[in-house]
Amino acid sequence: MRAPAAVLVAGLALAVGVPTAWAATRPGPAAGPPVASVLSAPRTDADPADPAGAAPGVTARPAAPSAVAPVVPPVRLRLAGVDAPLDPVGVGPDGAMTLPEDVDRVGWYRFGPAPGADEGTAVLAGHVDDAEQGLGALAPLRELDAGAEVEVTDAAGAVTRWRVVSRELIEKRAVPLTALFQRAGPPRLVLLTCGGEFLPELRSYTDNVVVVAEPVS
Repeated sequence: MRAPAAVLVAGLALAVGVPTAWAATRPGPAAGPPVASVLSAPRTDADPADPAGAAPGVTARPAAPSAVAPVVPPVRLRLAGVDAPLDPVGVGPDGAMTLPEDVDRVGWYRFGPAPGADEGTAVLAGHVDDAEQGLGALAPLRELDAGAEVEVTDAAGAVTRWRVVSRELIEKRAVPLTALFQRAGPPRLVLLTCGGEFLPELRSYTDNVVVVAEPVS
């Protein structure tokens, strides 16, 4: 399943009607290094005996396919100002990542890695607000600083812990979609919601708040 190409252009055009009071104050647009540089960084767990990170030699593998472990879905997200249930979501007919209608809930992109997987980026996204429901669960993302801690609990009760390394307000058409929805590479957690200016004629915000977190050892 491909990454939802319109996820940050359509899927996170979330506000309906007029923006709520969350837009009255403007925190800094970024914390930590740029999101793109974080997502493109190589693994940091290379073998100390091989500081150059040279590729290992070719090894033989069994011909029979190995069993695929079932994915345990995440069910709850906790961080400063946020304690929200998680729902598995997919892609709508327009190619956009679907989101829970309830702004108090957050969506996990179920066609990508789950938080705590050995590799790849797990993506969680939700509404910033709604004219009728008020502030969304992820409204506090715009105030997260680098170093903030995030917890995700799965359906089996296991908890993974993450530390924010980057927060950036990015114009929707400039968000690095391919980098966000990586299935390979170092394990990371990405949190997404709307931000920037509200455009009444489009009933949408101009930007996305993008937060990248890495696992706590």
